[in-house]
Amino acid sequence: MEQRRLVPTGDLARELGISTRTVARYVREGLLTPNEVTLGGHYRWDIEDVRQQIRELREGDGE
Repeated sequence: MEQRRLVPTGDLARELGISTRTVARYVREGLLTPNEVTLGGHYRWDIEDVRQQIRELREGDGE
């Protein structure tokens, strides 16, 4: 079984070209779901999974 690499929010934001505050807002609004939340409340992300979530959101908007 392949182990997914989970990255912190800062790495995800850099990869997507958005701010960490934008990522946090998307989570609050229910647009993105982190793959894991640490005991300290920090999000961990699989970048490809987030890209898939974004594609699904766009498809749902009729784009």
